[in-house]
Amino acid sequence: MTLPIVAYGANVLKNRAINITADYPDLKILINNMWETMYNANGVGLAAPQIGKSIRLFVIDASPFSEDETLSDEDVAALKDFKKVFINPEIIEETGDEWDFTEGCLSIPNIREDVSRKEKITIRYCNESFEEHTLTLNGLAARVVQHEYDHIEGILFTDKLSPLKKRLLKGKLSDISKGKINPEYKMRYPQGKTKR
Repeated sequence: MTLPIVAYGANVLKNRAINITADYPDLKILINNMWETMYNANGVGLAAPQIGKSIRLFVIDASPFSEDETLSDEDVAALKDFKKVFINPEIIEETGDEWDFTEGCLSIPNIREDVSRKEKITIRYCNESFEEHTLTLNGLAARVVQHEYDHIEGILFTDKLSPLKKRLLKGKLSDISKGKINPEYKMRYPQGKTKR
């Protein structure tokens, strides 16, 4: 089932999410709904807070990035089959130089800005079967995970922008929170209304 994506301004997007256990109600259905919702909105990642659930869960399918002709062969190989469920993740290390890349967010439609992030991360997480894994990622794969991880920490990519950029975007962000936009997918706004 395709779920509405929570828009900028909602409290759930600003809260640090909580861990879950393997007996979380209807977890498999929730994960399937998150995949469907993400694909319906042409996203490459979706975190549970973006559908109104303050739990430490996100899904990523970065394979669309592998078709970018400007990427190195190494990046393309890393992204081509990068489809994973992350439950109760914890970034245990961030290393390397910071680098800028233009990011967007399904909860903040029609706004894209350069965000600076570390180039390499190591993350520990459980998959959908609650098997624990540790993964080290570089480049764009690391960035996509960092972006979704920020969601479960209550951080949006706009929080990482300079004060000047934030001031320049204030009107657009206000319009998003008030539902004065026409997204191509169903959204739920802070005042409770849902529209497509």
